[in-house]
Amino acid sequence: MKKWIMILLELTKFKISLFSTLSTLTGFTLAHRGLSSEAIFSVLGVFLLASGSCALNQYQERQNDQWMERTRSRPLPSKKLSPTIALTFSMFFLLLGSLLLYFGTHRSAFWLGMFAVLWYNGVYTSLKRKSAFAAIPGALIGAIPPLIGWVSGKGHLSLDPQILYVSFFFFIWQVPHFWLLLLNSGGDYEKAGFPSLKRIFSSAQLSRVTFIWIGSTAIVCMMIPLFGIVESYAIHGGLFLVAFWVVGKSLRLLTGHRYPFSLLSAFKTMNAYAVLVAVLIMLDHLFYE
Repeated sequence: MKKWIMILLELTKFKISLFSTLSTLTGFTLAHRGLSSEAIFSVLGVFLLASGSCALNQYQERQNDQWMERTRSRPLPSKKLSPTIALTFSMFFLLLGSLLLYFGTHRSAFWLGMFAVLWYNGVYTSLKRKSAFAAIPGALIGAIPPLIGWVSGKGHLSLDPQILYVSFFFFIWQVPHFWLLLLNSGGDYEKAGFPSLKRIFSSAQLSRVTFIWIGSTAIVCMMIPLFGIVESYAIHGGLFLVAFWVVGKSLRLLTGHRYPFSLLSAFKTMNAYAVLVAVLIMLDHLFYE
């Protein structure tokens, strides 16, 4: 049983799916000005949709994954799971997640979820085989879960500047998140036949561009209070601190060619940064209302 659980966690990219639920919960908390039992449907629905979508992505890319060091141990290329079973799990999670969003939330949340799956598994998965810049349109995926949470919390479709700005933060964060992974595993992508930015830019150039993207996310983070998204001065300070923290930690991107530097550590820092921003926004509405 434990073995199967580990395989399923890997197939569904559990950490990515869990982060999607966190950003969904952020959107819900912002709309509802707190939490309620109604959040369960949107959060669980998004988690299942994200799990199914990630599993479907592994099914789609099972041939390419076997050529990459980073992915060859995944359930499909390592033969831990057959493609048929993986596809079955994927369809089951997608169906269950869709039903939860359709019957448990506003219909707009359901359609946003369907769009996210189509964009990730249809547009982005195909585009990254053709363009080294696929991560930029692909980053749109990160903007959708907060919108789903917002629509669910409001109980109707309402695109307010507040949620659009929060979604924009998660959109812009996705790009350096992906490019740090590319810097760390660029050779793998080339082996698998994917277009790589390393064929366009040198590692030093790509590091500088990635640092600019990270700096942009920090600026967006510090501007969150200007949109009335948070009100507590303590949260204002927290957002400024995490913005300066991520920029400070990322400065090594500019000197990494001269001094030892862990790109994997920078990747984890970006993940922790996004989690901290989401948590700070939620804390403002849970304890400072």
